[in-house]
Amino acid sequence: MRPSQRQPDQLRAVRLIRGFTCHAEGSVLVEFGATRVLCTASVEESVPGFLRGKGQGWVTAEYGMLPRATHTRSAREAAKGKQSGRTQEIQRLIGRSLRAVVDLGALGERQIVVDCDVLQADGGTRTAAITGACVAVHDALVGLVTAGKLAHNPMREFVAAVSVGIHQGVPVLDLDYAEDSDCDTDMNVVMTEGGGLIEVQGTAEGAAFSRAELNALIDLAELGARQLFELQRAAVRSAILSA
Repeated sequence: MRPSQRQPDQLRAVRLIRGFTCHAEGSVLVEFGATRVLCTASVEESVPGFLRGKGQGWVTAEYGMLPRATHTRSAREAAKGKQSGRTQEIQRLIGRSLRAVVDLGALGERQIVVDCDVLQADGGTRTAAITGACVAVHDALVGLVTAGKLAHNPMREFVAAVSVGIHQGVPVLDLDYAEDSDCDTDMNVVMTEGGGLIEVQGTAEGAAFSRAELNALIDLAELGARQLFELQRAAVRSAILSA
């Protein structure tokens, strides 16, 4: 039995709360169990220098954790004067994942900046951030369409991410901290609604995993992603948007 008492193929309770803040063009509080991440999407009517005059937009992301998001307080990276390698890796992953599902040409010369701030961490912060940020970007793009700045929403499909791993010899879905810190294999899978894979990050923490185990983990991740897509679709269909 898993520490959380879940079945091997069971996600944690997932919630997507849209309109969580009132200023950003898109904002979502995403919860994967006890992991909570605030995702905001801001529209800027400009693009980075390398894209000026090229007639296309950009989507980028920043990621950070509040000092007491974990069991012990961590110093703010701003106080240290630089971002950690982990932070840079995660925010690049979030940006790549979102750009893969947005038609940057249709976006025009404007930028969507996504901020993913971890309020509370219990494993899977990057996967929660990608899943929530997708909905925040969707809402920001809908706002541009409503304002007459875009003819249509340039988000082609949704993107979601989920962790999988081998815990005590069993492939399991959506690892929390207790499993993540004690697993034999840890993997994050980013997938589009159409079934495409954007990124697979897999690491053997102990013994090497087999090709058969890799296939089983990918299948499990796809099962979880399908459920996340349904939750994203249900969230954007909801009329509840407080911002």
